[in-house]
Amino acid sequence: MQTHIDPRSLIGRKAVDRNGSKIGTIDEVYLDDVTGEPEWAAVRTGLFGRDAFVPLEPSVVSGNVLRVPYDKALVKDAPDFGVGRHLSPDQELRLYRHYHLDVARTEQPSVEPDLGHLAGEPE
Repeated sequence: MQTHIDPRSLIGRKAVDRNGSKIGTIDEVYLDDVTGEPEWAAVRTGLFGRDAFVPLEPSVVSGNVLRVPYDKALVKDAPDFGVGRHLSPDQELRLYRHYHLDVARTEQPSVEPDLGHLAGEPE
């Protein structure tokens, strides 16, 4: 993913699969605990609002859309861990395996949600 993109700017954007089919809308962006870089996006899918996590690398921002290099069906079958909570190393490992990503590219998979978009909202 382009590193010059502010992770908060992704929230509310549409996510599409590699064929251009709409997957859903980005709810949250999760940052890597170690690097602080955006690593995962939670995409709200379907009528009932299930969240599917998608990797931001190797996804690409194109205009106002996040283009995910996977089929919509694979994304919709991704584990749903809920949003607003820290992803445990085990949960992140499950996501890496689901997308057939190289687990070795991250030393300690563990990410926090970027809740900066909630600034100013009452707790």
